[in-house]
Amino acid sequence: MANTKIRAIITGATGMVGEGVLHECLINPQVEAVLVINRKACHVIHPKLKEVIHQDFFDLNDVEEYLTGYNACFFCLGVSSIGMNEPEYTKLTYTLTLQFARTLCMLNPKMTFCYVSGAGTDSTEQGKSMWARVKGKTENDLFKLPFKEVYAFRPGYMHPTKGLKNTLTSYKFISWMYPFFRTFFPKTVSTLAELGKAMINTAKHGYEKKILEVTDIVAAAKT
Repeated sequence: MANTKIRAIITGATGMVGEGVLHECLINPQVEAVLVINRKACHVIHPKLKEVIHQDFFDLNDVEEYLTGYNACFFCLGVSSIGMNEPEYTKLTYTLTLQFARTLCMLNPKMTFCYVSGAGTDSTEQGKSMWARVKGKTENDLFKLPFKEVYAFRPGYMHPTKGLKNTLTSYKFISWMYPFFRTFFPKTVSTLAELGKAMINTAKHGYEKKILEVTDIVAAAKT
């Protein structure tokens, strides 16, 4: 894709991560078109941007006509596992993601699919942490799909992008600690902007690893 501009589908644009990735896409000249698919409007207006409102991410039949002609997907949709049992979390994390990805793969087989996972994800699917096992299974089965490429991004703490509206409330109380953690624990933190840039650069140029940990995200952002 080195000589081709990115045409990206983004999910989760009404959340903190998706909004940050969308912001980076809209200001990056290597991205020529963006489609966001949301359950509710993201209230962003930009010449590059189109939005589809759709409630049922398990059934995309009604919106398939809008999902063709794209060469990248930045899948930023996700839920917290807090308060959920494993079947509930699996349905909303594994089943939904794979259903969405299979549809995109059928419509855009030359697409690069970039999945936002999380630091601590368990690729063995055998660990004690429920969310980490489910995320690991999601990554593993995404890698089996016949996309052009699939990458899993495992961010830790992400310093929010100033001016965006969907920053999690808790981040407002801990963001002052970011310079300390960046200096003394650099393998655990990045900025949300770096995640967005890393996803764009990886879709454009590829990356040497299929799973990008925090240090890889920071490195890919500089490509």
